[in-house]
Amino acid sequence: MLSKLLNHATCRIPTALNQQALGLLRKQINTGLKQWKNSNLLKNEKVNLGKTIKALRLSGITLGFGYCLSKSVRNGYCKTKNVSSRVVENKNPIVIHPLTWSDIWEIIRPYFHFLLFATAGAIVVALLNIRLPILLGDLVNVIAGLLTNKNELQFETINPIAGKLLGLYVAQAVFTFLYITCLSIMGERMAADLRVKLLNKLLHHDMYFFDEQRTGELNDRLNNDVQEFKSSFKLCVAQGLRTFAQTSGCIISLYFISPTMTMLTVGIVPMVILVGTFCGALLRKISLSAQAQSARASGVAEEALQNIRTVKAFAMEDAEIDLYAQEVDKARVMSEKLGAGIGLFQAGTNVFLNGIVLGILYGGARLMVNNDLTPGQLMSFLVTSQTIQKSLSQLSLVFGQAVKGWTSSVKGWTSCARIVELLHLDTVNIYGDQKIPFHTLFGDLRLENLSFRYPSRPDKVVFENLNLKIEAGKTVALCGPSGAGKSTIVSLIERLYEPSSGSVTLDGKSTIVSLIERLYEPSSGSVTLDGKDLRTLDPYWLRRNVIGIISQEPVLFATTIEENIRYGKPDATDEEVREAAKLANAHEFIETFPDKYKTIVGERGVTLSGGEKQRVAVARALLKDPPILILDEATSALDHLNERKVQEALSRVMKNRTVIIIAHRLSTIRNADVIYVIKEGKVCEEGNHESLIKKKGVYAALVQMQDREK
Repeated sequence: MLSKLLNHATCRIPTALNQQALGLLRKQINTGLKQWKNSNLLKNEKVNLGKTIKALRLSGITLGFGYCLSKSVRNGYCKTKNVSSRVVENKNPIVIHPLTWSDIWEIIRPYFHFLLFATAGAIVVALLNIRLPILLGDLVNVIAGLLTNKNELQFETINPIAGKLLGLYVAQAVFTFLYITCLSIMGERMAADLRVKLLNKLLHHDMYFFDEQRTGELNDRLNNDVQEFKSSFKLCVAQGLRTFAQTSGCIISLYFISPTMTMLTVGIVPMVILVGTFCGALLRKISLSAQAQSARASGVAEEALQNIRTVKAFAMEDAEIDLYAQEVDKARVMSEKLGAGIGLFQAGTNVFLNGIVLGILYGGARLMVNNDLTPGQLMSFLVTSQTIQKSLSQLSLVFGQAVKGWTSSVKGWTSCARIVELLHLDTVNIYGDQKIPFHTLFGDLRLENLSFRYPSRPDKVVFENLNLKIEAGKTVALCGPSGAGKSTIVSLIERLYEPSSGSVTLDGKSTIVSLIERLYEPSSGSVTLDGKDLRTLDPYWLRRNVIGIISQEPVLFATTIEENIRYGKPDATDEEVREAAKLANAHEFIETFPDKYKTIVGERGVTLSGGEKQRVAVARALLKDPPILILDEATSALDHLNERKVQEALSRVMKNRTVIIIAHRLSTIRNADVIYVIKEGKVCEEGNHESLIKKKGVYAALVQMQDREK
């Protein structure tokens, strides 16, 4: 404790004292300056006051230097605390390849007609820009003639020129509006479709992918990258078309005014493009690094907010802030480098473009001396060249925004590259298209010679040559110490993973609980349902119609209770929803809410108690009346009162269906038909409660230990 206090004092107190001292000093200096300016002091007093202010300023410099020094010492000392970061580099990151024009074409192809309309509007603007400078030059020549010869007839020649200019300006505004609107519509539709495509791609990835990726980074790509790409696309294409229209039209106009000066002026443009290409490659590389680090920082904050109860429970607020600050600081350093690079590029561009103006003035003066150029032509040339200069300056800004972004460091074409990379990732399809007719579906499960390793931990064998028999209509319990592989069995049945070898069969057809759910596939062996290998069955049909799962931590969505229950069967009627709630002992407490089934449960169901959330989850699972019901520690997190209510509901619905119970609390599985004791990935014991107690083996020891804990 004393060490912690000393660390805090060393790191915090010098800053506080220096900031307070500087604040008081600044106030004294400002007061002195006001007195100097506003008072009617005598000369000697003013001299004395001036010396005082000078002394204060010198002391301020000294104190400021001391503050900087102390800050440096403090930072150096505080770094020795070495805030440990839980942010680890992804072993299998999503590799971002260079963005190609074919990638961009693939994104914009469905909306290309909008781009064509926008380009047509920009070309019209370019054609108008050819005529505008010439008319301006004619107007200047007329006005110059009036200054030397005040003739009313000559003054009337201004009107037709001014009328033409006004018409051209109106036409220019109309076509500018048209092409900007087309680009805006294109950008919004493109962003909406990209978001849907990205989410579709993410949700259809296998569980291996989510085991290796951070949710915060995926969410960053889905939301921020799409928004940033859309903004940068609209900005860059709109500005690019405007630059094209203005530059091409103005260059043609310049050639009509003076071919000699035009060639000299345009000669500098290739140099700007060459430098821009070189700088672009360098800055994009820096931008990718800054973007990745920013995503890591976002992941830290998102994780802390998602797990806010745990953070507060362990009083880790300061640690989370320090970790986030550490990651943000890394992103800041990278972004500052990127900003400096973009600033240098834009500054260099401006030097080139301002040189154009000086060159025009110098060359134009020489041509006027030789009577090769009129004042009006010089004026037109200067205005037109400045239009080109402004366009190219804007293009350099657009270039910077395309690399870095308009409002953050993860925008522009870099975001496009991240989006494209995610869209191009190959998904590992869990195949199988067979279905078992419901009138022949019994719910008999077999796990035969099953082996499995998690792809993210290939060196760890979860189980090997595992065999389980789960008869239709029976209640089978899986118990054993943590890490034995019980929940992995569920994932294999759900087909979230595939086995390394072996099979899981349903009514003779092959599926396990992550294995049963086919969330994973086993390394070997098989899982069968009614004799069919689960790998031959349609995984979506299996999860939607055959298996219902109730887990320890029920996951509810931030919508109504009714919609959360209906999530198990989207086409269910209101009456079916209420019947499921009654079976789950949920109807009674739902009716006590003012909005009843329309009550919003909040994010992850925060407005409901643990028991209420679990009963809603039970109702959701029961709504689809699944032949196989999996209870994965369904009541272990509840108090005795809520556990009793949930158990009452479960006991009613467990009849006439296959039930798999995973439990640490062995009192909940005493009535199971068969109990499998899993230890180190193997079945070490099997039988019912009474027979296993008589064996006085692992199960009996676990029961005895839990009885003592009571």
